Amino acid sequence: MGPVVLSQPGSWSMSQNSVFESRRDQMFPVLDASEISRVRHYGVVRAFDVGASLSKAGESGHGLTIILSGQVEITYRSHTGVKTPIVTEGVGAFLGELAQLRGRPALVDANALTVVEALLIAPDRLRGLLISEAELGERIMRALILRRVGLLETGEGGPVIIGSQDAGDVLRLENFLRSNGHPHLTLDPAHDTDAMTLIERFNIDPSQLPVVLCPNGKLLRNPAEVQLARCIGLVGPIDENRTFDVAIVGSGPAGLAAAVYAGSEGLSALVLDSRAFGGQAGASARIENYLGFPTGISGHALMARAYNQAQKFGVDMGIPDEVIRITVPDSPRATPYTLDLASGENVRARTIVVASGARYRRLTIAGIESFEGTSIHYWASPIEAKLCTQQEIALVGAGNSAGQAVVYLAGRVSKIWLLVRGDTLAANMSRYLVDRIGGLPNVEVTTAATVTGVDGHDGILEAVTWRRADSQNEIRRPIRHLFLFIGAEPNTDWLSGAGVNLDSRGFVVTGPDTGLTRGPLETSREGIFAIGDVRSGSTKRVAASVGEGAQVVAALHAFLASTARS
Repeated sequence: MGPVVLSQPGSWSMSQNSVFESRRDQMFPVLDASEISRVRHYGVVRAFDVGASLSKAGESGHGLTIILSGQVEITYRSHTGVKTPIVTEGVGAFLGELAQLRGRPALVDANALTVVEALLIAPDRLRGLLISEAELGERIMRALILRRVGLLETGEGGPVIIGSQDAGDVLRLENFLRSNGHPHLTLDPAHDTDAMTLIERFNIDPSQLPVVLCPNGKLLRNPAEVQLARCIGLVGPIDENRTFDVAIVGSGPAGLAAAVYAGSEGLSALVLDSRAFGGQAGASARIENYLGFPTGISGHALMARAYNQAQKFGVDMGIPDEVIRITVPDSPRATPYTLDLASGENVRARTIVVASGARYRRLTIAGIESFEGTSIHYWASPIEAKLCTQQEIALVGAGNSAGQAVVYLAGRVSKIWLLVRGDTLAANMSRYLVDRIGGLPNVEVTTAATVTGVDGHDGILEAVTWRRADSQNEIRRPIRHLFLFIGAEPNTDWLSGAGVNLDSRGFVVTGPDTGLTRGPLETSREGIFAIGDVRSGSTKRVAASVGEGAQVVAALHAFLASTARS
């Protein structure tokens, strides 16, 4: 029996344009008897009585569950506690979504409508199935991804943020969850009666907003990202008794490429990142010059694919988990290395790949920090686009990231002042972006421009002032949102004391530039490698970073083999 979709107000099938409607067959495929027979050895059979729970939102589940007999109803619980049906599954259907790849908490409830017999496939066995059964694994993986996309469309199944939609901490939490591909809802007490109901139910003082209601029922008051991540099961404890073949610090294009190739080649790998997967590339509105995507792809979508691909190959993810220090053995080539995390945990690894990228550069203008998070932005996601819909904005920058942001925002705002420090856009921006910006009627490019001031109150920007190099006159515009794409500085503070040499600008030196006999991606410390934007002399392009991520895995194998012989 195939899936029976239950269409009710508030359910996934709210729109014919939703992934639930357009790709329902791929989202809820049914395995035939021969396919089930092929995968039986991956799991164990278990029986469930009528009404029994096969999975519960907020709790870690069994992994993938294939129904052998009976019927199971899939529902999600809204923030008000109301259960909304999604689908009723029968024989041959399977339960789960991307959380099941790593045994993370479920986002929906699954309850037996009849006596049910099911095949339970644990996460580690599921990953083996996906790789060994290529064609079937592709169908299963696609379904898991589409189910997550369906939840992202509705926001159901994840935490509920309660607070003003333009408050800095609300935007911070929204961006964190969006960047990590996790569904969530935001309720503004000024507009949502449900928000007021929850505030009264939990006896919340308005001064304590924002608060976050996790699926497990726990209430957090203006949490840090790590606290929220642990509450929703996005990140779990790290096994400190385990020694990984490689710890990859940073999950941008370089780090995720290294993870995918390391995992696919049998290395035990852990990826660590202080905030979210994707790095600066993940914040790109649209990348149109990446090989294989002639119509372009958003940076977040590209990085999400790599993130899921790495997990498919068994790579462990510690995101968000910030590395604050690296401890190296006294003698050269001795391993393992120890990484100290901000959480207080430690990670041991035989090799380290430094892919920590760079931090966004800030303008040196008095008072600018008071507007960050509310009116001054370092990326252009749908959240920021919604904030400045039909408004006049300013954007500073002349690289590809700036150009991609301008093209993305131009269709949503009334006017963009593109402020360029140099004399031309073409010096640092790809030709296709320069040409496209030239054809946008609501974009005014101002070259040789410098921002001289920002004004506003209570964290809300009201005006931006700038001046051209050839003029003493300042231009002041009533602008509430300023976007900054002015480059980045290397994120290498955590390498202090590790014996890793940096250049004069703080980027990691590799290969012959170390003055030692080293491979092209190896640092001055044997067994520690650097790839991507953090590496001195690297090409600051997504494709180049991916290439280095693939290339470094060969160097890891060589180092591990040489240390095993010694």
